[in-house]
Amino acid sequence: MRRGPLAGVRVVEFSGLGPAPLAGQLLADLGAEVVAVDRAAGPADPTDVNRRGKRSVALNLKRASGLAAARRLIAASDILIEGFRPGVMERLGLGPGDCPEALIYGRMTGWGQEGPLAQRAGHDINYLALTGALQAMGPADRPPAPPLNLVADFGGGTMFLLLGLLAALVERATSGKGQVVDAAMSDGVPAMTGLIHGMIARGFWTDRREENWLDGAAPFYRTYACADGRYIAVGALEPQFFAELVRGAGLPETELATQNDRETWPEKRARYAALFATKTRDEWAVIFEKTDACVAPVLDWSEAPKHPQNAERQTFREIGGVTQASPAPRFSRSVPDDPTPPGAPGGDTEAVLGDLGYSGEDIARMRAAGALS
Repeated sequence: MRRGPLAGVRVVEFSGLGPAPLAGQLLADLGAEVVAVDRAAGPADPTDVNRRGKRSVALNLKRASGLAAARRLIAASDILIEGFRPGVMERLGLGPGDCPEALIYGRMTGWGQEGPLAQRAGHDINYLALTGALQAMGPADRPPAPPLNLVADFGGGTMFLLLGLLAALVERATSGKGQVVDAAMSDGVPAMTGLIHGMIARGFWTDRREENWLDGAAPFYRTYACADGRYIAVGALEPQFFAELVRGAGLPETELATQNDRETWPEKRARYAALFATKTRDEWAVIFEKTDACVAPVLDWSEAPKHPQNAERQTFREIGGVTQASPAPRFSRSVPDDPTPPGAPGGDTEAVLGDLGYSGEDIARMRAAGALS
């Protein structure tokens, strides 16, 4: 059995793209046994990080014996994860009504299972756009800037799907029943914006970009270009941390009294920008590394794993020749196994079917019938 806080939890994931595969990977990272159902077999790809720690079975769900195998796999699982448009699994004959009552059925979509957009395609940027979050991102004199696909796909999507799945798993221990977890990215993003909505209600946040505390308007919460063309990130929000920024940067102490005077912010941004441009990124990093000024060098993808903080905690590791994140969070007692490299789609078909009670002859018949892709 795998080790970790989720050891013994069995998950079946219907392969797709984006937030759902990451949810399966994170569950596998924490010890769950995750089996991906793929449409077709293929070669292993070490760069497909979201497959790490999973097994895979390739089934043709249009064949009766392939569909029966999927149902048997589902019946042996605690959690199902799917990320298709509403109705796809029902049309396959694998909807919640076709599954055991104790199954926790995780549905990951952009818009949710109902509503006027439920059947429409979308991506991270679209979900951010309709929740108000995108309008707040980026410089005031340019169009809103997408924050990669981290916020809606993986913050509002993956993380809320995981929260729902694990909450339902806890609840099942009392009720003995599973349930559907309807995780929509367009629901998850607003759930993360409580702080912003609170500031809006207090009149502390406006709809105009680059005029607010956390959107780059504050001279003490933004990035600055350095002498070498690289960047430093400044996040000295609290007065005591701002005082350390002022001290370390050699700014006059009169700055302390006007930290949150918004009328002074434009002039300060220009002055701070000129100051930070006088030294290289790494020179500033050395000045602030032993302070609470909340100043950090902006590292690129190749630099981040080598930073002493990340290196000591082994935040990144190399698996199958590919640098990637270590499992998170950490556990004091039920420490998970090290992640294994991504396997091949369909690479565990015979082993998975054998675990479900299929004989070698059964598997051969299924292959001959075209049920195994």
